[in-house]
Amino acid sequence: MAAAAVFDLDRTLVRGVTGPALARALRQRGLAGREIPGERWMFGLVEAFGENLPAMVLARQAVTLARGRQAAEFRAAGADAVPELLAMVPAAVTAEIASHREAGRRVVVATTSPRDLVTAFAEALGLDDVIATRYGVDASGCYDGTLEGPFVWSAGKLTAVRSWCDANGIDLRDCWAYSDSIFDAPLLSAVGHPCVVNPDARLQALALTRGWPRRDLDGRDGVAKVPGTTLEAQEALLGLTHPAVFPYVRFDLVDLDLLPERGPAIVCANHRSYFDVAAMAVAFARRGRPVRFLGKKEVFDAPVIGTLARALGGIRVERGTGSDEPLAEAQAALDAGDIVAIMPQGTIPRGRAFFDPVLRGRWGAARLAAATGAPVYPVGLWGTEQVWPRNSRIPHVWNLTNPPTVRIRAGDPLELRGPDPDVDTHRLMEAIMALLPPEAREMREPTAEELARTMPPGAPRDPMDQGHERQRRPGTD
Repeated sequence: MAAAAVFDLDRTLVRGVTGPALARALRQRGLAGREIPGERWMFGLVEAFGENLPAMVLARQAVTLARGRQAAEFRAAGADAVPELLAMVPAAVTAEIASHREAGRRVVVATTSPRDLVTAFAEALGLDDVIATRYGVDASGCYDGTLEGPFVWSAGKLTAVRSWCDANGIDLRDCWAYSDSIFDAPLLSAVGHPCVVNPDARLQALALTRGWPRRDLDGRDGVAKVPGTTLEAQEALLGLTHPAVFPYVRFDLVDLDLLPERGPAIVCANHRSYFDVAAMAVAFARRGRPVRFLGKKEVFDAPVIGTLARALGGIRVERGTGSDEPLAEAQAALDAGDIVAIMPQGTIPRGRAFFDPVLRGRWGAARLAAATGAPVYPVGLWGTEQVWPRNSRIPHVWNLTNPPTVRIRAGDPLELRGPDPDVDTHRLMEAIMALLPPEAREMREPTAEELARTMPPGAPRDPMDQGHERQRRPGTD
């Protein structure tokens, strides 16, 4: 007998929840009123913690609110939302769907959402069918305020899936089911192959007791999350990267709204200090997005700090090996819709190279952009070395009466898709240099004290020598 794979929609088939995208599409067609007070908060709560009873009560009442509306208009609104919804499907989910197809299984979505709103999305994704809540339609093609069949939620979802299986000659016990919600426990218990995906707290506990496998299909394996939620540890820590948390720094932030609110992007900044990562975190916190930082292996190999860096989504780079592994991991993050941050210089320049007005970068960002088509956003950092010079083991947190100013500027996105990564890298570094203050582009003779500040503690090299720096750039790794 044939088998099928049944995917829940929100937080399972797609990353996050579809409600905001569908609500926008309905409003654009005049099918819904203005945003309800607390609507964003409700969607955010469901996205972070999973389905809840109040949200399902509202979803159940939606059939009454839709009475008198043309069903064709709802289908058109659903089609309008398709591009945004497709962008929410992680590459890992696409791969999972493909594996079921190769095994000869049908793939369907089972969701509480109205069928007319999600059918176009399911067709665009190439799914075989849609099991969803159906609104009754009168002779004029308008919704009549009733349900046709069960409300596809909890036990009602199991009923709907079982009916679909019976109609299609499929044994439910031979099926796979994927869900994040405790309310889908009836369906997960009925199939032969239950899989929990981004489970809420209660489903996570149930899965542990029943031995159900857990899958992370959002393309972020190894990235720590707050238990029982889809909230990444880095997202939970965004509040700790507000400028007010750094009283020993003044921040001068300009054009950070150029950084995208959603979708994949590569952000590249110059490297001047150990404080650069914190400065970039302040910038990303303004956009409310976590980021995948590429960092040198010394950070990831360090006890405690390395584990924390990996849990927060960092990507380990072993410079000088020519390995493509970090770029492959970064590409997977971009495929998952994330921001990847790279400092193309590779490390903080030492000695005279630190004062060179011409920035030299490695090719990784250009190669990554060419491989993925993701836009590249240049960011210029200035003054971070006053907060944490390289010859200091800790930042100057005691400088509270006259803190230095850290200047952060974001630039317009670049498309780096040329055949020559060296040419693209030069374009990128020029864009970063254009975001720095005028004094950054002036050649000057540094003092011995300034040179010493560019050297790591205990470094044996002469800070007057920059030959090593010149030999390292540009590089292909």
